[in-house]
This record gives sequence, C-alpha cells and structure tokens, in this order.
Amino acid sequence: MPSNKSLLVLPGDGIGPEVMREVRRVVDWMDRRRRVTFDVKEGLVGGAALDAAGHPCPDKTVEAALAADAVLFGSVGGPKWDSLPFDRRPELGILRLRKDLGLFANLRPAQVWDPLVDASSLKPDLVRGLDIMIVRESTGGIYFGEPRGIGTRPDGVRHGFDTEDYGEDEITRVARVAFDLARKRRNKLTSVEKANVMQSGRFWREVVTNVGKAEFPDVELSHMYADNCAMQLASRPKQFDVILASNLFGDLLSDLAAAVTGSLGMLPSATLGAELPGGRRHALYEPIHGSAPDIAGKGIANPSAQILSFAMLLRYSFGMEEDARLVESAVERVLGGGLRTADIMAPGAARVGTSTLGEAIIRELDKLAA
Repeated sequence: MPSNKSLLVLPGDGIGPEVMREVRRVVDWMDRRRRVTFDVKEGLVGGAALDAAGHPCPDKTVEAALAADAVLFGSVGGPKWDSLPFDRRPELGILRLRKDLGLFANLRPAQVWDPLVDASSLKPDLVRGLDIMIVRESTGGIYFGEPRGIGTRPDGVRHGFDTEDYGEDEITRVARVAFDLARKRRNKLTSVEKANVMQSGRFWREVVTNVGKAEFPDVELSHMYADNCAMQLASRPKQFDVILASNLFGDLLSDLAAAVTGSLGMLPSATLGAELPGGRRHALYEPIHGSAPDIAGKGIANPSAQILSFAMLLRYSFGMEEDARLVESAVERVLGGGLRTADIMAPGAARVGTSTLGEAIIRELDKLAA
C-alpha cells in the first residue's frame, strides 16, 4: 500500500459544498477499492472564510495548501458578499492561492463527450470528438500587473487602469508546460496574443518562438491573434490541439471553449506550479463553473466537473493514469446511460439531481473495477 496522499479540500461557496460531497464519495470509494489511501483535510476559502475568519483566504488555509500534495477547490462568491470592498471579495481567495503557491500554468481541457454531442450550440459534425487543451498563464499579466487602480488624470477626469506586464521568465515557464503537453498529445501548439496592437503581445510571440526553436523543434508551433482564435473556436474548433495564452486571453478563450462543449458543468481544470526538489509540485484542481448561487442548496448542480477535476488530480499530481481514466470512464458511462442534470438535459434522458448522479458514478466505478 503506497503512503497516504494528502489532499486539502476547499468546498467554498454556493454549489461548491454540494458537488464536493460527491467527490468525497469517489475518494472514499478509491480508499476501499484501489491500492491508494488519501489523507483528506478540509479548509475555508471565499465567502465561507470571510464569514468565519474575516478574510477570503486566511493564512491557515495557505499553510495547509502548501503542506498538501494537492488542493481540490470548489467555487467562491455569491450575492451575499457583492457589496464588500474589492480587497475583501471572495474571489481574491483563489488569486491568493495561485500566487502564494506559485501556480502559474492553468490547464483547461475542452472535451466533447460522445453522449453530449447534441448539447453543444454548434453543429454535431463540428464538435464530435473535440479534445482541446488550453494552457493559461495564471499568476501574471493584467490581473496582477502594476500600476493598477482608479484615479484622476491631470485634467480632472477619473479613470481606471490596469497593466499588462510579463517577464521573459514567466512566459518561458508556461510555454514549456504547453509545449510538453502538445508533445504528449498531437504535437501541435497554437500560441495566442495580440502582437498586432500590444507590445506585450509582440514580446509574448518572440519568447514563445524562441522556446520552441531551442527546446521543442519537433512541435508544430503557430501563432494566432486572440480575436481570430475566438472566431475559430466558434467555427472550426477541431483545428486546435493545445492553445497557449496569457492570463486575460486564456480566461476568455477557455470560457468560450467551455460553451462550445455544451456545459460549464462538465469541465475541470488544473493549475500547476513549478517542479520542486524530489519531483513534487504544488497544484490546485477546480471545476470551471462558478458558485452558481441561483441553484445553490437545491440539489440539482452537476457534480461532473468537480469529479473530473479529481481525475485530473490523480493524473497530474500522482501519476495515477489508470485511476484517472477509470473515473472519467465512469462519468462517460453514466451520461451514456441517459442520466442528466438540468444543465445537460436532453430529450429522452432522465433528469436527476446532484446526489443521484454521484451515486450512479459510484455504481459505474464498481462495475469497471469488478
């Protein structure tokens, strides 16, 4: 029996605790049925942390995250905290974790599962078999650049300003992650920026090109303006394999790619840090969907993205490829059997709630592991 793998679970707000409960059932199943044991601790983040500790990401949470082998994150935010000052908003919890853990590479797969082809807003032939990985830089760029703020110009006009700022080292390290992923997939990388109008975009293109020539000459590299990439994702998405983008453009494009797949409720993500001595790296896994306060507490949220985030955790933090595929197969088989939550409902399917879909996934895991 391998040594225990330590997980920090941060359910957060809204539907976070509901979908996280279904993941805990999968973790418990793996403890019983697979050759692995998890040491799970739970912490506070977002609005729940604000209410209990007065901060969206208390020091205690950061310390626990640094000590864990991996962090499984739910969602944060909701109308209860909308009136708070910017520096106390729940969403700052995830930003602090990314920054303090050095989580610079956000991996967002956009995959269309065969049973959900008709859930996409695009024609089935455009999305059937779609499998894209978007790599988003997540600790730099305009979300963190300085100076930033709201002020008054010399002419007395108030203005808001943010700074897009990237160092060569920041671009290089996330480019290496994207190139490495492309090498393991279909050997094709599309780097996205606005080199036609932004100096930071010109620099991004230069650095990515240099990394490709020096370290990954076997990977096919192309460059695309962000606006064109958005149009191509909505018209010919299967041309892409791995897409590399800055924090801002990666945020926008990954949500567009999510919409192409049919539902945010199906899409997981991973955010990885640099490799530490011994091969370990800090990592956080979360669904792309938000806290969905309008359906929180109703038991109708789709737990699939949270469960698939756990599958990514198995793959990228622990190298447990077989177990990751087992979880993914169980989810796909449940969907293929016609069970649906409201967000992916289809004619002829059976509409079920959060816990019922979670139970069905556990049953499929039992069958697959028999």
